[in-house]
Amino acid sequence: MNLLKSLAAVSSMTMLSRVLGFVRDTIIARTFGASVASDAFVVAFKLPNLLRRIFAEGAFSQAFVPILAEYKTQQGEEAARTFVAYVSGLLTLVLALVTFLGILAAPWIVWISAPGFADEADRFALTTDLLRVTFPYILLISLSSLAGAVLNTWNRFSVPAFVPTLLNLSMIVFSLFLTPYFDPPIMALGWAVLVGGLLQLLFQLPHLRKVGMLVLPRLNLKDTGVWRVLKQMGPAIFGVSVSQISLIINTIFASFLVAGSVSWMYYADRLMELPAGVLGVGLGTILLPALAKTYAGADHAEYSKLLDWGLRLCFILALPSAVALAILAEPLTVSLFQYGKFSGNDALMTQQALMAYSVGLLGIILVKILAPGFYAQQNIKTPVKIAIFTLVATQLMNLVFIQPLAHAGLALAIGLGACLNAGLLYWQLRKADMFRPQAGWAVFLGKLLLAVLSMSAVLLLAMHYMPAWAEGDMLWRLLRLGGLVVVGLLSYFGMLLLLGFRLRDFARRSAF
Repeated sequence: MNLLKSLAAVSSMTMLSRVLGFVRDTIIARTFGASVASDAFVVAFKLPNLLRRIFAEGAFSQAFVPILAEYKTQQGEEAARTFVAYVSGLLTLVLALVTFLGILAAPWIVWISAPGFADEADRFALTTDLLRVTFPYILLISLSSLAGAVLNTWNRFSVPAFVPTLLNLSMIVFSLFLTPYFDPPIMALGWAVLVGGLLQLLFQLPHLRKVGMLVLPRLNLKDTGVWRVLKQMGPAIFGVSVSQISLIINTIFASFLVAGSVSWMYYADRLMELPAGVLGVGLGTILLPALAKTYAGADHAEYSKLLDWGLRLCFILALPSAVALAILAEPLTVSLFQYGKFSGNDALMTQQALMAYSVGLLGIILVKILAPGFYAQQNIKTPVKIAIFTLVATQLMNLVFIQPLAHAGLALAIGLGACLNAGLLYWQLRKADMFRPQAGWAVFLGKLLLAVLSMSAVLLLAMHYMPAWAEGDMLWRLLRLGGLVVVGLLSYFGMLLLLGFRLRDFARRSAF
C-alpha cells in the first residue's frame, strides 16, 4: 500500500468536506449571524459532536482498530467478521440507551454545558429543543464511524473520508430551502444534523458488503475481544478527547461572556479545523491501521520509521498552515462570514479567536500522529495520564487568559494545551524507546523555517497592496482570498523545491 497516495486520497476527500463545511457555515452565518439562535445551535450540536468523538472517531476507534487489525492479521477475516458483529451489537445497545437518556435529560444537560443560558428562558428552551433533535445523531454517526474504521483497516480510506460531506450537504439544503418551514427557523439545522447522520451510515453499507464485512449486529457479552475493546476504551476517552472536553468547558466559560462569544469561537474553530482535519485526520487515519498492523507483525523498526514519516509530513504541512492562519485571519473571517447579519464586529472578534487558535494548530495535529503511536501498541495508560494533566493545565490557563483576552483567551488556552499534550507524548515515546528519529532532522527543520519565513514575507507584502477586505461582494472577496492562498502556496513550495525537497523523498509503502 502506498501511504502517500492513500494520504492524498483521504486528504482530498477531507478537503472537499471542509470546503463544503465553509459553504455551510457561510450560509448559516449569513442567515442567523452570531445571535441567540446560533449560540443555541452551537451548544446543542457541540455535545453530540463530543460524544461522537468519544464513542466513534475518538476513544472507540483508537481501541477498536488495533484489536481489529490483530484479528485480521493473526486469526483471519472470519474471526474479524465475528468480532465486528459482537462489537457493533454492544455499541448499538449502549448508544441507544445513551440517546434515550440524553433526550430525557436535555434540560439538565444544557444547564450543565451552558449554565449562562439559564438566565434567559427563551434561549434555554430553544437550546433544549435543539438538543433533543440532534441527540440521536450520536447513535447514527457512531455506527457510521464503526463502518469507517472497518473500511480503513481494509485499506478503503476514500469512502469514510468522503461521508462527512453528506452532513454538510444536508445542512446546506436545509438552510437554503427548508428554514421557512420550521418555527423557529434554526430548528431546520437540528433536523439537518439528524438526516446527515443517517445518510453517512447508509452510504457505507454497500462498501462494507464489497469487502465482506457487512454483518448483522449480535450481542455477546462473553466475547473476550469485546471486553478488550471496552477495557481499552474506558481510559482512552480521556486520552483522545482532551481538546473536545476543553471545548465543552470553554463553552461554559464563554456562556458567561457577551452574547455572540460562543459563535465567534465556533466560527474560528471551523477555520482552524480545515488544516487540522485535512492534515491531522488524514495522517491519523492512515497511520493508525498501518502502525497497528506493523506492531501486530512484530516489525518494530518499521513502526518507528512510520512515525518518523508521519512527523516529517506533519511539520511540512502543519507549520506553514498555522502561520498562514494567523497572517490571513482578517481576509478569512471577512471574506467567508461578514455578510448579512454577521457584522464587522463579529468578524473582528472571530479573527481574534482564530489568531489565538493558530498558536496551537501544530500541536493539535501532532497529537493526532503521536497518540496512535501509543494506541497501536494498546498502551492506554501513558496518553491518558498526559491527557488528564493537559486538561487541568488548560483550565488553569483559561482562568489566566479569560479576563484580559475574553473569548480569545479561551482559544489561546486550547492551543497551548494541545502543544503541551504533543510535547509530553513525544517525550514519553522517546523515553520508552518506542520512537527513534531518523537522521537529518536539524537540517530538515532549518530548511523548513526558511520556507515558512519566505511564505510569510510574500503574504504580508501582497496583503499590503490589497484594498480593504470588507469592500466588494462575496465573489470579489473570495477571488482575492484565493489569489493570496495561491501566492502563499507557490512561495512556500517553491522555496522547498529550491532547498532540495522532492515529493519522491516522502513516498512510503506499507507491507500490510
